[in-house]
Amino acid sequence: MKLATLRTADGTRAVRLDGESLVELGYADLGELFAEPDWRSKAATATGPAHPVADADFAPVVPRPSKVVCVGHNYTNHIKEMGRELPSHPTLFPKFAETLIGAGDDIVKPAETEAFDWEVELAVVIGTRVRRADEQQAADAIAGFTVMNDISLRDWQFRTIEWTQGKIWEATTPVGPYVVTPDEVGGVRPALEVRTLVDGQVMQRDDTGTLLFDPVHLVRYISTVITLNPGDIIATGTPAGVGNARDPKVFLLPGQTVVTEIAGLGACVNKVVGA
Repeated sequence: MKLATLRTADGTRAVRLDGESLVELGYADLGELFAEPDWRSKAATATGPAHPVADADFAPVVPRPSKVVCVGHNYTNHIKEMGRELPSHPTLFPKFAETLIGAGDDIVKPAETEAFDWEVELAVVIGTRVRRADEQQAADAIAGFTVMNDISLRDWQFRTIEWTQGKIWEATTPVGPYVVTPDEVGGVRPALEVRTLVDGQVMQRDDTGTLLFDPVHLVRYISTVITLNPGDIIATGTPAGVGNARDPKVFLLPGQTVVTEIAGLGACVNKVVGA
């Protein structure tokens, strides 16, 4: 299934993609849907009002997750381009719900940065509450996958040795358009092409099969630290090709369009605008 949260005149609605239509599921958003123990069967069988895909205004797939946990340094090529050694454990940092925007929303470049960078990421969406998961529990907890553009303010990120201040700027992180269940993308360890394009130029290209720490490992690891709740999001890291690692460095500017896409999941297509 491909599931989404749609903005409508009456508020947001959780929907399922059926051909060229988005069918309402009876919930305000996917976070509310995933909180149901039998959400899979409800999502598959619901027959609510339908909306044409062509007119869709996508909200973040989960507008208000209880947490967004991001992983740094998880593709070998990206680790090398940043001049670092391969980590023995996942590198984690948080995001907050206020950072998230829809897959087609404009990204407002903050006036405070001159180093506005792109990062395509496979994001894991949790569908079952889990703590200290074993292998099977971790796999079962994955509702599906989506696309995230972990936009980074590099000049703020590297002010200190701790990255968070460059990662949590309000309304800068597109996520969506769909949560795609694992059965549609080859399971809970999918090997999918990921790409970033800026004004049509390919900036990043890799395969999620090359992740150092795969989605199941990350659910196990993070759930050891803290409970993962339905609707929580894990961003699995970005591959090589970020603007900060280029010579000379290249960053996003108002007027440009950045596309972050993952095969089988869809794309976030966002215009960068001035503050």
